[in-house]
Amino acid sequence: MKYLYLIWSNLKRHKLRSWLTMLSILVAFLLFGLLGAIRTAFTAGIDVADLERLIVRHKVSLVQLLPASYEARMEKIEGVEQAVAQTWFGGYYQDPRNQFAQMPVNPGEFMEVFPEYLLRDEQREAWLNTRTGAIAGRSIAERHGWQIGDTIPIIATIWPREGGDTLWEFELVGIYDAAKKGTDETQFFFRYDFFDETRPSWGKGQVGWYTVRINDSERAAEISAAIDEEFANSQAETKAEPEGAFIQGFANQIGDIGFIMTSIISMVFFTILLVAGNTMAYAVRERTNELAVLKAVGFTDTGVLGLVLGESFLITAIGGGIGLGLAWLIVSAGDPTGGFLPVFFLPARDMVVGVILIGVTAFIAGILPALQAQRLRIADALRR
Repeated sequence: MKYLYLIWSNLKRHKLRSWLTMLSILVAFLLFGLLGAIRTAFTAGIDVADLERLIVRHKVSLVQLLPASYEARMEKIEGVEQAVAQTWFGGYYQDPRNQFAQMPVNPGEFMEVFPEYLLRDEQREAWLNTRTGAIAGRSIAERHGWQIGDTIPIIATIWPREGGDTLWEFELVGIYDAAKKGTDETQFFFRYDFFDETRPSWGKGQVGWYTVRINDSERAAEISAAIDEEFANSQAETKAEPEGAFIQGFANQIGDIGFIMTSIISMVFFTILLVAGNTMAYAVRERTNELAVLKAVGFTDTGVLGLVLGESFLITAIGGGIGLGLAWLIVSAGDPTGGFLPVFFLPARDMVVGVILIGVTAFIAGILPALQAQRLRIADALRR
C-alpha cells in the first residue's frame, strides 16, 4: 500500500505531464480497438467461411454471368452435395445511400447450403410458399424498422423489371439471425424464380455465381478442378475455389487490410513507447536526490526498481484501460458508417491482446529508467 501511495503521489506531482502521457496512451489504445474492429469487418467473412463450401464464378470476372443450367450439371460431379445460385441485385431502399446486399436465391437450397442463417420454421415455410417473399437479416431489419408482413420497396440499379420499371416490391416473410459471431446480418434475400420471371428477357436464365457444398473439405482442390474441367472450352468457363480463398481475394482488391492495420498500430505504439519511455526517464532524472534518500532510509534496490516500474504500469494501465473501454463502447454502438461495414464488433481476442499490450508497453517504457534508479549510488546522487 505504501508503494501505491508513493506512486500516486509522484504522478500528481507533475499533473500536466502525467495527464498528457495518459492521454497519448489512451488515444493509442482507442485506435487499437477501433482499427481491430475495422480489420474484423473486412476479414470476418474469412473467419466464418465454411471449409466445405466452394464459390464458382465466371473465369473472366465476377461481373460476368453464368448459365442457370450449370447448377444441375455441377450437382452430378462426385463430391458435390448441393449448389445454390446467387446474383447481385444492386438496389437501394428509399434513398440511394441505403444500399446493402440483395440477392435472389432458391430458398430451399439456400437454407441447406447456408445453415448459419437461422430462420424459424414458419418463416421458412412462408418463404417457400410466397412468390414475392423475402427474408432480411436482423441487423438490417432493425435499422429500417421492418416487421414481418411489411412490403419492402427496392429500387433497382442493375436489374429493372420487364418493361423498364425499376421499382420492385417484396413481402417480408422472415428475419434471420446469425448462428455464429461474424455472420452478416445486413443481407436481403428473395426468390430467384420471381426475379427471373420478372426481369428483362436479356438476363433470363443467368446467375452471378454459385455456392457449392462439398462432402469433404480435404478434396476442395480436387472438386474445384473437376468443376472447372466440366465447363472448360464452353462460352462461360468457370473458376472454382474455396469460399475462404474467394473472400480473401475479394478483400485483397481493397488492399492487405491486416498488413495496413498492423503497420498503423505498430507506428502508433512505437511513438507511444518513445513518449512514455522519455517521460519515465525524465521523472527518474529529476528525482535523483529523492530516490537516494529513499535508499538511505531503508528502501532496497529492488524496492526502488518496483517503485519506478509501478509508476509506469499505473500510468499505462489508466490510459490503456480507458482507451480500450472507449473503443468497446464506440464499437458496441454499431457500425458508424451506416451500413458500409456489415459486421462491426471488437473480438474478445483483441481485448485480451490489448490488455497484454498494456503490460508490455508499461514494462518496455519503464524498465530502463527503473534499472537506472536501481543502480543509483546514494553518495553520488546526493552530491548532485
